[in-house]
Amino acid sequence: MKHVLSLSLSGLLLAGCADFALTPQGGQQASAPSSAPAASTRPPLTGAPRTVADFDRVTEEERQAAIATPTAASGAIGITVASLGDPARPGFWMETPLVSTPTRGSVLYRPTGRRLNVDLIPIDGPPSGGSRLSISAMRMLDAPLTGLPQVDVFVN
Repeated sequence: MKHVLSLSLSGLLLAGCADFALTPQGGQQASAPSSAPAASTRPPLTGAPRTVADFDRVTEEERQAAIATPTAASGAIGITVASLGDPARPGFWMETPLVSTPTRGSVLYRPTGRRLNVDLIPIDGPPSGGSRLSISAMRMLDAPLTGLPQVDVFVN
């Protein structure tokens, strides 16, 4: 009987965990440059996000800005391996040790040939360290969300 009760409680605990969902925390860092519209123009997050599309809350204007030809000449600053960044943080951005100050730049994912304009946000670490890419950028690059895609990084 003790084992049946233990299994029943374990099942209830696991069932409760299945309903756990991530909620967005804050927005972009104040120091990060951005040409993104105000958060109030983004599609609202309704309920608890459960799918990748639920987390990808950029506007059509942000998507068009991400694929536009850069207005300034771009210089390559390196190649980095990128993992998925905070999915609750909207926009097109990459946190990377390749920059020391927030700046505009772009990333190129060679397997698809896609290049996107992003906010480059500095993080601590050696230049050979990894980077974190927004969920919107990963999706528009058609990079694997659960993989570690290698991207070329440019500064505008």
